[in-house]
Amino acid sequence: MALTNIYTPANDAEADALQSVLQEHNIYSEVVSFHDTAYDGLYQSQYGWGVIKVNEEDKSVAQKIINDWKMAAPSPLPWDNDLEK
Repeated sequence: MALTNIYTPANDAEADALQSVLQEHNIYSEVVSFHDTAYDGLYQSQYGWGVIKVNEEDKSVAQKIINDWKMAAPSPLPWDNDLEK
């Protein structure tokens, strides 16, 4: 089975959530983090948090599921910006 990259999550929570959603749809996925403790996250700052991979034959369905999941997420609330200050 050839695995292909389909998405770069922002963090481990997003990666875990998306892997669960894909699993609910019977799509096998692997989450690969670019974190390396020896280099203190240097690769994550260059390449992003990591990637989610699926089988090549599931790519189009998995991409649709991820896009639908992202579209269903609520928009940021106005007070979320106040918490960051």
